[in-house]
Amino acid sequence: MPDFTLTTLDISAVVIYALVIFGIGIYFSRQTEDGEDYFLAGRSLSWGLIGISLLASNLSSSSMIGMAGEAYGGIGLAVFNYEWMAAMVLVVFVLFFLPSYIRTGIYTMPEFLERRFDGRSRVYFSAVSIFLSVVVDTAAALFAGALVVELVYPDFPMWGTMAILALIAGAYTIAGGLKAVVYTDAIQGTLLLIGAGAVSVMAWNAIGGWDAVTAITPPEQLSLVQSYDLDPNLPWYQETGMTGLGLFTGVFLLGFYFWTTNQFMVQRVLGAKNLDHGRWGALFGGLLKLPILFLMVMPGTFARVLYPNIERADQVFPTLLFDLLPGGFRALVLTAMLAAIMSSVDSTLNAASTLVTMDFFKRKNPSISPKALVRIGRIVTFACMVFAIAWSPVIIGFDTLWSYLQTTLAYVAPPALALFILGVLWKRANGTGAIMGMSAGHLTAVLFLVLGPIWTAQTGAPLAPIFGMSFLYLAGLLLIVSMVVMITVSLATAPPDPEKTADTTWTMAFWRDETAALAAKPAWQNYRYQAVVLVAMTVVLVTFFW
Repeated sequence: MPDFTLTTLDISAVVIYALVIFGIGIYFSRQTEDGEDYFLAGRSLSWGLIGISLLASNLSSSSMIGMAGEAYGGIGLAVFNYEWMAAMVLVVFVLFFLPSYIRTGIYTMPEFLERRFDGRSRVYFSAVSIFLSVVVDTAAALFAGALVVELVYPDFPMWGTMAILALIAGAYTIAGGLKAVVYTDAIQGTLLLIGAGAVSVMAWNAIGGWDAVTAITPPEQLSLVQSYDLDPNLPWYQETGMTGLGLFTGVFLLGFYFWTTNQFMVQRVLGAKNLDHGRWGALFGGLLKLPILFLMVMPGTFARVLYPNIERADQVFPTLLFDLLPGGFRALVLTAMLAAIMSSVDSTLNAASTLVTMDFFKRKNPSISPKALVRIGRIVTFACMVFAIAWSPVIIGFDTLWSYLQTTLAYVAPPALALFILGVLWKRANGTGAIMGMSAGHLTAVLFLVLGPIWTAQTGAPLAPIFGMSFLYLAGLLLIVSMVVMITVSLATAPPDPEKTADTTWTMAFWRDETAALAAKPAWQNYRYQAVVLVAMTVVLVTFFW
């Protein structure tokens, strides 16, 4: 095992990085005058900033640590299914959902539900979103950072590490808002890719080639889609012809929630200077997801050769970092890892602050001054930061960071997702159907959450047919329950006001008008062509590693 000791060069790189990030936060704090500046960067973001910020915010809480850990001791390369599926989700997002979000000029995703349905859905979903932002996203990012620091300073308490990381990220987020977040994300995302690439190349050189991996790794662990008995979560039912059910009932749905309705991801797209930049940025973010297989998943398989007896899989990537890279490179990658943590923490804190401020304070006090909104947003950011620090130790009870993230989302996200799918694609859905559908889905989730452990304990079955089912199948079931209730109640009650659906639903008339507008653009600016290229590249990559 490597010597987890920081050199002077390592420490200096981290200190310089922290000073740069603080400087950015202070700089943008001077340009923040109202709520639109603070929460949506003045709606001035270009596609490049949006794309790299989406990547950095998404990957930071789980990728370098969580995905390498899953590749090492979990489901192997199949963990990459979450990444390539994101590219497909983003194509659907820019086609059907983003236009409605931009047209309505919303600040938050719950605000969209009020525009489409009513205030009940907004308040309910805002509460759910705040919970997920703080308890899932922020807490997981802090825990990931604490794992890295624990290797270097094993006697330093993890809660202390998480508190320091939260204070650093919270400081510049409180000061500069979304614009500070996005610009620091651009730095962090670049460091993230360079650092992960350095570790992957060095690990590849250390093992001597692919033969060393195949010699000790079961073939199914090197495939994206595995057999049911080996991986009940992402199975390939060869005997029945049902192809990768878990990919669609869980991976796609959880990705769909994350990329199309999650405030902390969608917020930077809402800050785009126009619809074109929002679409180009989202597709660029999807493109950046494809190399993750080689940069952040493969190192976990390489580590099987180098370190066959690591006790906790989440320690794989830090072990590679300290063992293989010399001081100069290690300083760069260590900074990238901390940057990854900061990127997720700043994004989730800013999102939670936006939700609380705009969905509760602003909604109750429409005449509140712009400066007061910014002040409230900063106070809320601090409060969310403190709560995330307190909650983070709960994650220790899960096998891996990745399992914590995905399992929690599977129970909470699908009922909310039903509102967005039917709300954008079906004009007949109404407010009563929406609130009843989401409530029914979450009540069903509570039922499974309570009875699932009891069922598994009594039957001893890891994949019991009813209450012990995999979380990826449960996600699909919860979505169906919510949609059925929502459709039934909507049809049994009065249709929505046409004003509710005018700008919030997708129609073929919109598609035809858009086609005419795109005809005047060069092909390279046509997001539809860009989407086709992204889908083609994804299909080639997935087919090769099928």
